[in-house]
Amino acid sequence: MDSQILNTEIRTLADRAEITDLFDRYLRSLDDREFDESWAASFFTEEASTATPAGHVRGRNAVLENVRTALRLFNRTVHFGSNYVIEVDGDRATLRGNQLSTHVLAGQGGLFLSGGRTDNELVRTADGWRLHRADLNITWTQGNPPVLPPELIGPK
Repeated sequence: MDSQILNTEIRTLADRAEITDLFDRYLRSLDDREFDESWAASFFTEEASTATPAGHVRGRNAVLENVRTALRLFNRTVHFGSNYVIEVDGDRATLRGNQLSTHVLAGQGGLFLSGGRTDNELVRTADGWRLHRADLNITWTQGNPPVLPPELIGPK
Protein backbone atom coordinates (compact mmCIF):
# COMPACT_ATOMS: atom_id res chain seq x y z
CA MET A 1 0.00 0.00 0.00
CA ASP A 2 1.25 3.45 -0.91
CA SER A 3 2.35 5.48 2.14
CA GLN A 4 0.28 8.49 1.05
CA ILE A 5 -2.87 6.35 0.90
CA LEU A 6 -2.03 4.87 4.30
CA ASN A 7 -1.51 8.34 5.79
CA THR A 8 -4.87 9.47 4.39
CA GLU A 9 -6.63 6.43 5.86
CA ILE A 10 -4.97 6.97 9.25
CA ARG A 11 -5.98 10.67 9.19
CA THR A 12 -9.58 9.69 8.38
CA LEU A 13 -9.65 7.19 11.26
CA ALA A 14 -8.20 9.80 13.63
CA ASP A 15 -10.78 12.35 12.45
CA ARG A 16 -13.61 9.89 13.03
CA ALA A 17 -12.30 9.14 16.54
CA GLU A 18 -12.04 12.87 17.34
CA ILE A 19 -15.57 13.52 16.05
CA THR A 20 -16.98 10.60 18.06
CA ASP A 21 -15.21 11.88 21.17
CA LEU A 22 -16.49 15.43 20.61
CA PHE A 23 -20.09 14.30 20.25
CA ASP A 24 -19.95 11.92 23.22
CA ARG A 25 -18.43 14.68 25.38
CA TYR A 26 -21.16 17.06 24.16
CA LEU A 27 -23.95 14.66 25.18
CA ARG A 28 -22.27 14.04 28.55
CA SER A 29 -21.88 17.79 29.09
CA LEU A 30 -25.64 18.27 28.72
CA ASP A 31 -26.04 16.14 31.84
CA ASP A 32 -23.19 17.87 33.73
CA ARG A 33 -24.89 21.27 33.25
CA GLU A 34 -21.89 23.56 33.38
CA PHE A 35 -22.78 25.87 30.53
CA ASP A 36 -20.72 28.98 29.87
CA GLU A 37 -19.02 30.61 26.92
CA SER A 38 -16.06 28.21 27.10
CA TRP A 39 -18.48 25.27 27.05
CA ALA A 40 -20.11 26.61 23.89
CA ALA A 41 -16.75 27.34 22.23
CA SER A 42 -15.51 23.83 22.97
CA PHE A 43 -18.38 22.27 20.98
CA PHE A 44 -19.77 24.79 18.47
CA THR A 45 -18.56 27.09 15.71
CA GLU A 46 -19.36 30.79 16.05
CA GLU A 47 -22.08 30.45 13.36
CA ALA A 48 -23.49 27.14 14.62
CA SER A 49 -27.18 26.32 14.35
CA THR A 50 -29.30 23.82 16.22
CA ALA A 51 -32.78 22.47 15.61
CA THR A 52 -34.31 20.57 18.52
CA PRO A 53 -37.71 20.35 20.22
CA ALA A 54 -36.48 23.34 22.28
CA GLY A 55 -36.30 25.51 19.17
CA HIS A 56 -34.26 26.47 16.15
CA VAL A 57 -31.41 28.87 16.88
CA ARG A 58 -28.38 30.23 15.05
CA GLY A 59 -25.13 31.50 16.54
CA ARG A 60 -23.04 30.03 19.34
CA ASN A 61 -24.40 32.42 21.99
CA ALA A 62 -27.99 31.63 20.99
CA VAL A 63 -27.22 27.90 21.21
CA LEU A 64 -25.81 28.43 24.71
CA GLU A 65 -28.89 30.31 25.92
CA ASN A 66 -31.24 27.80 24.31
CA VAL A 67 -29.53 24.87 26.06
CA ARG A 68 -29.52 26.68 29.41
CA THR A 69 -33.22 27.51 29.14
CA ALA A 70 -34.31 24.08 27.91
CA LEU A 71 -32.44 22.07 30.52
CA ARG A 72 -33.87 24.15 33.39
CA LEU A 73 -37.08 22.20 32.75
CA PHE A 74 -35.47 19.08 34.21
CA ASN A 75 -33.97 18.10 37.57
CA ARG A 76 -31.64 15.61 35.87
CA THR A 77 -31.00 14.22 32.41
CA VAL A 78 -29.07 11.37 30.84
CA HIS A 79 -28.27 11.52 27.11
CA PHE A 80 -27.00 8.54 25.11
CA GLY A 81 -25.72 8.51 21.53
CA SER A 82 -25.06 5.45 19.41
CA ASN A 83 -24.74 3.96 15.95
CA TYR A 84 -22.73 6.89 14.60
CA VAL A 85 -22.19 7.07 10.86
CA ILE A 86 -19.40 9.57 10.22
CA GLU A 87 -18.30 10.79 6.81
CA VAL A 88 -15.21 12.98 6.54
CA ASP A 89 -14.49 15.16 3.52
CA GLY A 90 -11.37 17.22 4.17
CA ASP A 91 -12.17 19.83 6.82
CA ARG A 92 -15.90 19.06 6.82
CA ALA A 93 -17.75 16.05 8.18
CA THR A 94 -21.20 14.72 8.95
CA LEU A 95 -22.28 12.61 11.91
CA ARG A 96 -25.62 10.81 11.92
CA GLY A 97 -26.69 8.66 14.83
CA ASN A 98 -29.33 7.66 17.32
CA GLN A 99 -30.05 9.51 20.54
CA LEU A 100 -31.91 8.38 23.64
CA SER A 101 -32.63 10.91 26.38
CA THR A 102 -34.04 10.41 29.86
CA HIS A 103 -35.40 13.50 31.62
CA VAL A 104 -36.49 13.85 35.26
CA LEU A 105 -39.06 16.64 35.19
CA ALA A 106 -38.46 19.65 37.43
CA GLY A 107 -41.10 20.40 40.02
CA GLN A 108 -43.62 17.78 38.98
CA GLY A 109 -41.28 14.79 39.07
CA GLY A 110 -41.82 11.91 36.73
CA LEU A 111 -39.90 10.84 33.67
CA PHE A 112 -40.01 12.01 30.11
CA LEU A 113 -38.17 9.79 27.63
CA SER A 114 -37.37 10.56 24.02
CA GLY A 115 -35.56 8.86 21.18
CA GLY A 116 -34.62 10.00 17.75
CA ARG A 117 -32.02 10.70 15.12
CA THR A 118 -29.27 13.25 15.31
CA ASP A 119 -27.93 14.81 12.10
CA ASN A 120 -24.86 17.00 12.40
CA GLU A 121 -22.39 18.89 10.26
CA LEU A 122 -18.93 19.57 11.65
CA VAL A 123 -15.97 21.66 10.56
CA ARG A 124 -12.32 21.37 11.47
CA THR A 125 -11.15 24.57 13.17
CA ALA A 126 -7.78 25.63 14.57
CA ASP A 127 -9.03 24.20 17.89
CA GLY A 128 -10.23 20.89 16.43
CA TRP A 129 -13.59 19.63 15.19
CA ARG A 130 -16.67 21.68 16.11
CA LEU A 131 -20.39 21.29 15.48
CA HIS A 132 -21.61 23.68 12.81
CA ARG A 133 -25.15 22.29 12.59
CA ALA A 134 -26.76 20.00 15.15
CA ASP A 135 -30.30 18.76 14.51
CA LEU A 136 -32.28 16.38 16.69
CA ASN A 137 -35.37 14.77 15.17
CA ILE A 138 -37.48 13.04 17.82
CA THR A 139 -39.18 9.88 16.55
CA TRP A 140 -40.82 8.71 19.78
CA THR A 141 -41.56 9.85 23.33
CA GLN A 142 -42.91 8.33 26.51
CA GLY A 143 -44.35 10.28 29.43
CA ASN A 144 -45.57 13.83 29.56
CA PRO A 145 -43.27 16.44 28.06
CA PRO A 146 -42.69 19.62 30.05
CA VAL A 147 -44.52 22.81 29.21
CA LEU A 148 -42.14 24.94 27.14
CA PRO A 149 -41.51 28.47 28.41
CA PRO A 150 -42.31 31.34 26.01
CA GLU A 151 -38.64 31.91 25.15
CA LEU A 152 -38.48 28.40 23.65
CA ILE A 153 -41.63 28.88 21.59
CA GLY A 154 -41.76 30.90 18.42
CA PRO A 155 -39.23 31.89 15.81
CA LYS A 156 -35.57 32.22 16.68
